[in-house]
Amino acid sequence: MTSAISAIGGLSSIGGLTAVSGVGGLDGTATTSGTATTNTGESFAGMLAKGLENVAASQQNADSLAVQVANGTLSDPAKYTMAATEAQLGLQLTTAIRNKAVDAFQEIMRMQA
Repeated sequence: MTSAISAIGGLSSIGGLTAVSGVGGLDGTATTSGTATTNTGESFAGMLAKGLENVAASQQNADSLAVQVANGTLSDPAKYTMAATEAQLGLQLTTAIRNKAVDAFQEIMRMQA
């Protein structure tokens, strides 16, 4: 039984993250020396680093907008609300990914006998 796994489209709008379909050679990805890469040659570690940079940038943007709201110089306070929500969602996604990685590591360590 074969079925195509589609990428989650909603994640692409969060903090500049891009959805990648397939893992380790499925759906057009290539595997080079144990590291999964996309057709453009970007490694998983590179994509992860770029995602973390985007989360940090969204948090810095929210911080600067918070200062502008406090000073009264921001004309539209809704911009701060949207930026703060985006930063919060990015941080929650980052925490969830970290927790899954730690869980996977612990499971691998339990397999070794």
